[in-house]
Amino acid sequence: MDISDHIRGILDTLPAKPGCYLMKNAAGTIIYVGKAVSLRSRVRSYFHAEAGHDHKTRRLGREIANIEWILVGSELEALILEMNLIKKHRPKYNIRLKDDKRYPYIKIHWGEAYPKVTVTRLMTEDGARYFGPYTSAWAVYQTLDVLRRVFPYLTCDRVISGADKRACLYYDIHLCAAPCIGAIDQAGYRQMIADLQEFLNGHSEGIISRIQQEMENASVELRFEKAAALRDQLKAMQSIVERQKVVFTTDYLDSDVVALARADNEACVQIFFIRGGKLIGREYFILEGAEDAADAEVMAQFVKQFYTEAASVPQQVMLPQEIEEAQIIQQWLRSRRGGQKVEMIVPKDGQPHELVQMAAENAAETLQALRAQWQADRHKQEQALAELQAALQLAGPPNRIECYDISNTQGTASVGSMVVFTQGVPDKKLYRRFNIGSVAGPDDFASMEEVLTRRFRRWQAAQETEAGPSSALTCACGTGAGKAGPGSKPDAAFAFLPDLLIVDGGKGQLSRAAGVLQKFGLFGKVPVVGLAKEHEEIFFPGRPYSLSLPRHSQALYLVQRIRDEAHRFAIIAHRQRRAKQGLASALDSIPGIGPARRKSLLKHFGSVDKIREASVVELTAAPGITPALAESVKAHLE
Repeated sequence: MDISDHIRGILDTLPAKPGCYLMKNAAGTIIYVGKAVSLRSRVRSYFHAEAGHDHKTRRLGREIANIEWILVGSELEALILEMNLIKKHRPKYNIRLKDDKRYPYIKIHWGEAYPKVTVTRLMTEDGARYFGPYTSAWAVYQTLDVLRRVFPYLTCDRVISGADKRACLYYDIHLCAAPCIGAIDQAGYRQMIADLQEFLNGHSEGIISRIQQEMENASVELRFEKAAALRDQLKAMQSIVERQKVVFTTDYLDSDVVALARADNEACVQIFFIRGGKLIGREYFILEGAEDAADAEVMAQFVKQFYTEAASVPQQVMLPQEIEEAQIIQQWLRSRRGGQKVEMIVPKDGQPHELVQMAAENAAETLQALRAQWQADRHKQEQALAELQAALQLAGPPNRIECYDISNTQGTASVGSMVVFTQGVPDKKLYRRFNIGSVAGPDDFASMEEVLTRRFRRWQAAQETEAGPSSALTCACGTGAGKAGPGSKPDAAFAFLPDLLIVDGGKGQLSRAAGVLQKFGLFGKVPVVGLAKEHEEIFFPGRPYSLSLPRHSQALYLVQRIRDEAHRFAIIAHRQRRAKQGLASALDSIPGIGPARRKSLLKHFGSVDKIREASVVELTAAPGITPALAESVKAHLE
């Protein structure tokens, strides 16, 4: 392997101490993170003769342009740092959990007097109890929907005094225990939440026995209504427990059973959660960057990354095979469990071995089903692009589609959105927003013209930059769109022309878009259409008639998704800009609301927040506010 003088100098100065190393490509992007007991020997091994390296390591070696390292005090510290760096940078040559930033957790808010139960995607050290991560938010909400019928926890934001005159509807339909009216006291409510937590932990026998006893006591004391409520709760609990498969009839450690399935470049890990001898749940996780890696390496990386995210660590982790660094990983798991013992075992026979085999079979079936789904999705995307090509009479499939929309409130805080779909899929890294600066008032036509002018000016600048630094054009594109200048790297969002340009609107927006393309010499080269919201009509420049795509066609579904995404992105950008301007200044900018009426509104309601909460009728109660002005205020502050 050819080694540059720069890399050779780094290799000569590497310390023989534990730490992490970060390998970067020529663009300065981190492409691999690793750890080592001896940085010197481990990093230098990448640059030995290539014959002993797998394909992935050879490709990595050819891209390395720079290496940085971080020294730590021990191998355990190196392992923890490695996991944090992989999570932060997601290097393309590391094995990593797919979409790990989006996994939901169930959160019990123990810091509150009357704890609520919510779903969150952020686990913090705040005294709450977390369960997860889960791969499906839908499944989490389904679980909570069932549990809430057994343990009717609070979901509102009332201040609980126990002295409210009446409870909300949820109490009447048995989905809230109503501590607000004193139907349950604080101790009883917290015990109910503790029971819910134990249920999530898979430990239900003690709860069922206690509620059985409470039901019998209530019956003996002739408190039949209470006994009936406890009976219903008991039945609901037992129906949940019956669905949990008993896997160990004798006492056994709480365990996670982990197994792996692979096909081509895909890897799927299945986990069974065994608590109290019962299979209380299962989850699957997809891994990226696993090609060319041995099963043991994939499994080791999964264990480290999953338990970095996991809300809890069990007493035992069952694996299908031995993994490298087992001792140090086990030590780290013990630290994650508060110093309590954690075993990693590879069962060779009996029921534990059968469980690992069952998890492996489930992983294989899950991966097969996912691959079939991915293939079906790809087929739908290809079909949609082909239908769109035929319907719009395009020269080829529109593999890159750009869509633009404008969002404002009464002409203020105007923002334009640009969304990009590549081969029928949202390409969010290419989304851009444009803060409108040259248009006064609610003029969507002029705003669309400004946005597209800035977009194609950026394309023009990118072409001139590639042609040579001397001809590069500095483009004043404004906030949100960035700038291109001499020596700068072209923005991939603007450097390429779309195969299809869609503007959200009818003939007016389309006419302005066509004018912009004409100005840049692109009219006829870049197909452009307008999409009207009301009847999903597609308009073409210079044609008096519109086109309606077949109602159930994949082409229509794709166009609707693109339009809706542009609209969503524009609204989010508009709200962010409006929030930055401040609500008070937003009040000033409402047409017809001058200093006197602003003072009248603030004097009458006390604050901008109260004005925003008021109805149109309530707003007209302020001196000088007509119904028309009230409607304008309401629309602006919503």
